[in-house]
Amino acid sequence: MPTSAPSRHPQPTGPAWTEEALDLLKLVRQLATAELAPRVDQFESEATFPRELLNTLGRAGLLGLPYPQQYGGGGQPYEVYLTVLETLAQHWLGVAQSVNIHVLSCYGLAAFGSEEQRAAWLPDMLGGELLGANCISEAEAGSDISALRTTATPHEDRYVVNGVKSWVSHAGVADYYNVFCRTGSDGVRGLSLLLAPADTPGLRPQAPERKMGVRSSPTAQIVFDGAEITQDRRIGRPGKGFLIATGLFDRGRLGIAACAVGLAQAALDYAVAYAKTRQQFGKPIISFQGIGFLLADMATQVSAARTLLLDAARRLDAGQHSSAAAAKAKLFATDTAMRVTTDAVQVLGGYGYVTDHPTERWMREAKLLQLIEGTNQIQRLVISSSL
Repeated sequence: MPTSAPSRHPQPTGPAWTEEALDLLKLVRQLATAELAPRVDQFESEATFPRELLNTLGRAGLLGLPYPQQYGGGGQPYEVYLTVLETLAQHWLGVAQSVNIHVLSCYGLAAFGSEEQRAAWLPDMLGGELLGANCISEAEAGSDISALRTTATPHEDRYVVNGVKSWVSHAGVADYYNVFCRTGSDGVRGLSLLLAPADTPGLRPQAPERKMGVRSSPTAQIVFDGAEITQDRRIGRPGKGFLIATGLFDRGRLGIAACAVGLAQAALDYAVAYAKTRQQFGKPIISFQGIGFLLADMATQVSAARTLLLDAARRLDAGQHSSAAAAKAKLFATDTAMRVTTDAVQVLGGYGYVTDHPTERWMREAKLLQLIEGTNQIQRLVISSSL
């Protein structure tokens, strides 16, 4: 029975892949093999958050890769960052998700903050000293951000925040939260972004949700009950929250697509390795067309998903409008991850259904990727609207 299998996709090439970037990817592969792979089963089964491992990744410079070096970031193109994320997801989706969540939590400040705000807070965020989270969704407002009801009422030099945020990843373990809230009228023009320290009085994380997969990354509601956040922690001008969220969604969807490609690649590699060693009727099962053709379809889907992802990343790096491209990548890559992980279970037969092999966990994890950062039905809406 295989215990692990190396990734089969080739070394990346292109203008983004400088010698520095290739060395970075080599380091990531080493860290993932040595630090992540041996621990994933225990942490996922115990639903334990791997904060120390994230600190290790932060010291290696992986928590601020797509941001400017002047603030402590890696100064890397999004293409490089997403390939790093894919590599992490091949070994542990929960950690890759945490890296993605944290990188997204830096976006508002990096792109819309004042120079004073960036200088004061961004270095510790990009260096991984502080771990972040985003508070966007609510019980009645998911992809429809215009329906957000959490309010931030000005009072002297601060905002008083009241409301409940749902599905907050890193809830209870983050050091700061990006709070998308209503400072003005109804609709998207009344939304703003506040950067709230985790120890803000009146900011209360609730008990973690009991999830089907990715249990090492906590998700919970956060209650804001008269939480006071100083006005110097508003990111951007009042009413710019929707614009910030739009850029966040595009980047978040690419991050999820990268995680999906990594998860699908892991499942493909494992299924191929198993099919080469499993004997039936005197020969390995990969020699039977029923299995060989199934693996061929899986390999084709993974390659196609990666190509869509890289195309969207390059558009983003080139400064092109990328919402539809990001939605296409997220839609196809996460549907691919669901198909490929399910087919990997099929290749292993009964062995694929037991926890002795990671395929059943990958299948459970893949389902989450079809739901977060906008369900795949929402991605279809974004794509069709762009037509």
